[in-house]
Amino acid sequence: MAQISLWLAALARLARHRWRGRSVHRALPPDALQRITARIAASERRHTGQIRICVEGGLPWSYIARHASARDRAVMMFSKLRVWDTEHNNGVLIYLLIAERSIDIVADRGLHAHVGSGEWRQLVSGMASAFRAERFEEGLTVAVDAVGALLERHFPATEDAPRTNELPDAPHVL
Repeated sequence: MAQISLWLAALARLARHRWRGRSVHRALPPDALQRITARIAASERRHTGQIRICVEGGLPWSYIARHASARDRAVMMFSKLRVWDTEHNNGVLIYLLIAERSIDIVADRGLHAHVGSGEWRQLVSGMASAFRAERFEEGLTVAVDAVGALLERHFPATEDAPRTNELPDAPHVL
């Protein structure tokens, strides 16, 4: 009986992820993505960190089948998008999973050494109300500004540490 319940839960999760997966472009139309890209570029002129956004409508079947979390996927995308591979180890991935209204932030070890998990949780909770209300652009803008402020505080762009753009500024949308 428990196996059937797990299977039905996975099937319901799959349906939700497939249905919401098609709504990414409604949630973040091209003009919103352009504004977010410009916001990331402006932020990165003030620090040496790299901000990357990844937005997915739904998880791939392989994640649903093994009951993986949105956090598992965020960590995988952090690796896949090479956010970990920045010169100062100060890349940050802001991950949004629309099907579950899940937000996750994965920071590389350079920034994570300066920012505690409580501060990350506070930042995520500040975005959560916008995402619950389906104001995705607003939530991502808040996230970019907050992450940018942390990076500016701990890794400011200076003459000795000029800013180079190591990762694309445009959100990665799946």
